[in-house]
Order: sequence, then C-alpha cells, then structure tokens
Amino acid sequence: MRAWLVRGLWLGLLHGAVQTGTAAVGVNSPEAGTAVRYIALALVVVVGLLWGALDAWRGLAGAGLVWFLAGLVAGPSAGVVGVLGRSLVDQTGLEALGPALTGGAAFTALLVMVSAGLGVVLGGRLPQPGERG
Repeated sequence: MRAWLVRGLWLGLLHGAVQTGTAAVGVNSPEAGTAVRYIALALVVVVGLLWGALDAWRGLAGAGLVWFLAGLVAGPSAGVVGVLGRSLVDQTGLEALGPALTGGAAFTALLVMVSAGLGVVLGGRLPQPGERG
C-alpha cells in the first residue's frame, strides 16, 4: 500500500476519533469541552509532527509529497469518520456530512500538512541512522 495512503487514512481515523471523543465530552461535561478540544487537536498535531520527522529521519524519498497527499486523504476520511462517530454520541445527522467534507476536510488536510511538513523539516536536520553526530 502506498505510504501516503497509509498515513492519510491513519491520521484521518485519528482526527475522526478525536472529533467523536470531544463530542462525547461535550455531551457529558459541557464545561470541559473547550479544553478537551485543544488537547485533542494538539494530539493530532503531535502525531503528524513526530511521524513526519521520523519519515525524514529514516530518509523516506519524497517525504514532503507523501505528506501532502496524506493530508488530502486525511481530510475527507476524518470528515466521514467524525460524522459517523458523532452520530452515535450526539445524534448528528447526515446534514453534517456536507460541511465535514468541505470546511472540515480542508482544516484537517491543512493540520496534517503543516504539522507533518514541519516534522519533515525538523527530521531532515537530525543525523541520519548510522551517522555520528
């Protein structure tokens, strides 16, 4: 399976699960919703940053393009998973799918591309495996 597809699907699944989790917290404890939302987004950013850095450090060919394409996959997949998950938690209906596949997908794609791109830049500056620092 292509590297960009694997990365995009996993980060899409992660962001969709994060959306579902924040919806569940918002339903059960509305006052904690804002803090949990920021922590959840930070989790997605950290995973993208670390994975991008690991790819660059290991010398993945075309890591920047891989993460660009992964962001394009992660956006719509996170939208679908998020709407499906939230429908189980807070009765979100099918009408939420349109905004999730447009604005929500664009936000997720940008989140993945920027965090992983920064990770690729930082990981490329680390000494390669087998090199002495």
